[in-house]
Amino acid sequence: MRTPPSSIYTKPSDISPDTLANLGPLRALAGVWQGTLGADDHPNRSGGKDDVYVEHYEAQPIDPQTNGPQLFYGLRYHTHITKPGQVATFHDQVGYWLWEPATGTVMLTVGIPRGEVLLAGGQCDADAKNFTVKAALGAPDYGICSNPFLTAHFNTTAFSMAITAHPDGTWSYVEDTTMTITGRTEPFQHTDGNTLHRIAPPTPNPMAQAAPAPSTTNP
Repeated sequence: MRTPPSSIYTKPSDISPDTLANLGPLRALAGVWQGTLGADDHPNRSGGKDDVYVEHYEAQPIDPQTNGPQLFYGLRYHTHITKPGQVATFHDQVGYWLWEPATGTVMLTVGIPRGEVLLAGGQCDADAKNFTVKAALGAPDYGICSNPFLTAHFNTTAFSMAITAHPDGTWSYVEDTTMTITGRTEPFQHTDGNTLHRIAPPTPNPMAQAAPAPSTTNP
């Protein structure tokens, strides 16, 4: 349970400029990544269709963010997905991963260019190697919003994403999206999963780059 702040306008006094050092469980996701064995099961006319996909995922540190006393460290991400050997976009997605140290909360924002957004959240320890974020249609906090066509015919009612950071430096995810679809009596479980290998390190956030280097001079 969050302790009520003494003032909703007072910023924390202990903000670190180094986002990478304060990302908690999100540190494992920072950098530029590639995954070539993504698995997708999505709806089509005959029921469901399985596809393999290639993913380029970039997650870069942002400067610390505050809502009055609330403090986040985070990553701005972009994932671009194609089918093997193809150029056309299969899926494109942008958003933020956010870590709130004071409450042990992970948040994920999702924006896709089909007219759909969501905010998912979950709880874990700062050193967790596994965590899950969830969102539900109509939830007052972690919710889902779609354009009128999707709401009428491909309505997303629930979302979850489970993350696992592996000892070899890779990380993987499993997404489960529940949809109600026109003409079907049962909800459809749209699933995605991939393992990502780092191909470039993260770029420090602007405040960290501007911070003075520690002195190496002996007193």
